[in-house]
Amino acid sequence: MSGKQKAAILLVSLRPEISSAVFKHLKEDEIEDLTLEIAGIKRVQPDQRDAVLEEFHELMVAREYLEHGGIEYARELLEKALGSAKADDIINRLTASLQVRPFDFARKTDATQLFNFIQNEHPQTIALILAYLDPEQAGLILSSLTPELQVNVAKRLAKLDRTTPEVLQEIESTLEQRLSAFIVDDYTVAGGIESAVNILSMVDRATERTIIDSLEEEEPELAEEIRKRMFVFEDIIILDDRSIQKVLREVDSKDLALALKTASEEVSSRIMKNMSKRAAEMLQEDIDFMGPARLRDIEDTQQKIVATIRRLEDTGEIIIARGGEDEVIV
Repeated sequence: MSGKQKAAILLVSLRPEISSAVFKHLKEDEIEDLTLEIAGIKRVQPDQRDAVLEEFHELMVAREYLEHGGIEYARELLEKALGSAKADDIINRLTASLQVRPFDFARKTDATQLFNFIQNEHPQTIALILAYLDPEQAGLILSSLTPELQVNVAKRLAKLDRTTPEVLQEIESTLEQRLSAFIVDDYTVAGGIESAVNILSMVDRATERTIIDSLEEEEPELAEEIRKRMFVFEDIIILDDRSIQKVLREVDSKDLALALKTASEEVSSRIMKNMSKRAAEMLQEDIDFMGPARLRDIEDTQQKIVATIRRLEDTGEIIIARGGEDEVIV
């Protein structure tokens, strides 16, 4: 069976709520491919299902070993459980699919310690290191840099695309830590717009504004692209009730109905919870009786509401929680 066929069998073997949760983490083209594959399945033989589930379980166990102790540790435990040949096969498939990321040691290091070590490095080097860190960890480091360096690093981070293994190895060696156990022989992808957005989403508002404002002067298109992705419509659920109510007073009811046409149930219920019973019923009726709408129009309307949210935050009328779960708003 191909990897796509195995994935389809795995998903149909799981409970619907679990499979739907998996879909949320896939790209649109992956969802389309898997949906077509699932639609083509007429019946799954018990031996096929058992083989796929067993392989999936082995890979997940191996991945956990890998994350906790590295390749050799995983190999040793798998050899004891499954034999040498089976262990080698699992490790090879797992490393090929996961492409174990460089700077694994750095992701386990305190952000303050990392900052002290890399703050005097070249901005390109700092950007590359941040691209491989967890967004919250990288956000703390980016916030600690000087304003000028913040902008420089953020710009380079957004433009990062592919880096050769040789460069990665050289930078890792300067950190004087153990190299990652596995680096693919091809180019390793990190950075880019999405990485920059994830990291900027974790910095404080002042740092974000400094970076975005400077980018708008130097590279307005890049700044606009980052700004669009900083807060998406589905992020409304992270707003407190008072902020949601404030936003609703600023949004036209027709726009709200159109925006909710493709929204998740969680977003819809959170918004309606902050409306009167009658207003929520009327909104639901508008959605139910609305005719077909172009996806582009829906997304434009959602972006219009997001722009309203950003404007209210800029004027201090609402607060968007930043910096992870530890940020407390009182």
